[in-house]
Amino acid sequence: MALAQEKNFTTEDIYALPEGTRAELIDGQIYYMAPPSRNHQKIVSELHAVVHDYISRHNGTCEIYPAPFAVFLNDDDRNYVEPDLSVICSPSKLTDKGCSGAPDWIIEIVSPGSRQMDYYTKLFKYRSVGVRNYWIVDPEKNKITVWNFEEGNTAEFTFSDSVPVGIYEGFSIDFSMLRL
Repeated sequence: MALAQEKNFTTEDIYALPEGTRAELIDGQIYYMAPPSRNHQKIVSELHAVVHDYISRHNGTCEIYPAPFAVFLNDDDRNYVEPDLSVICSPSKLTDKGCSGAPDWIIEIVSPGSRQMDYYTKLFKYRSVGVRNYWIVDPEKNKITVWNFEEGNTAEFTFSDSVPVGIYEGFSIDFSMLRL
């Protein structure tokens, strides 16, 4: 008996979803996303402000974008994500549609429905496509997990810690100072 084949979706399928439907595409599979909570959005806003301010004060060339911001991870039509925060340091990756290729730094804020996706599916995918740093901010566990894929290390912090930013020497985000 032949096995049923799973449908492989493309970015065309993502763009054909009804208006307001949030979804990501990883290796041809669609993952629907629930709307973020107020606390989730507050964390995104605080982190965006701190990083944007740092880049501006240092005349940096990197740019930070909050979701929804399209990131086409591979040079194909089977991978499309909307990280909570994406920092891109190569202007050549930026187009009117979003980012073509791996951002340098991605931050995901864990929601109850995104735990497995953030800690497993996206972790593997981001590592394999060349993201330099990946942070998972987990408000429920009061934890920030930082992967520095370039150096091959991982570190864990709490919301009371100052967390070093791997792509910027000397820059740390003091979570205890954020208005969370």
